[in-house]
Amino acid sequence: MRRAIALALENIRTGGGPFAALVVKEGHVVALGVNQVAAKNDPTAHAEIVAIRAACDALGTFRLSGCDLYSTCEPCPMCLGAIYWARPARVFYAGTAADAAAAGFDDAFIYDEIKLPYRARRIPMAELLREEGNVVFKEWAAKADRIPY
Repeated sequence: MRRAIALALENIRTGGGPFAALVVKEGHVVALGVNQVAAKNDPTAHAEIVAIRAACDALGTFRLSGCDLYSTCEPCPMCLGAIYWARPARVFYAGTAADAAAAGFDDAFIYDEIKLPYRARRIPMAELLREEGNVVFKEWAAKADRIPY
């Protein structure tokens, strides 16, 4: 965790955000990531996502079984989703969501939005061409050599 905190401090001092993450397997750092949202104009470039992508690339898998993720902050909803998809063994974090909110990184509105019906959200969402779209799931389900998620 101290290494993640040091990376976050370095990222701040070089113009980045105050977040960093490490993926560790069997006591060895597999990958690290720092917040690159502004640097890359990529709203998905949170430290945890960057670290997960790098770890998956390094390990040649999309599952981080047996790995631990260390983050300088409690994961936001997007990162939490990525963490669950990556399936690490454990997650450790330093700062809380409340700490991040106090520094101007408040994601509480996203949790509130998730609870709302699609049409009541700030960004309206609507189903479109469901039957036509479901053909991709039918084809996937019929594929004998599919890789289960």
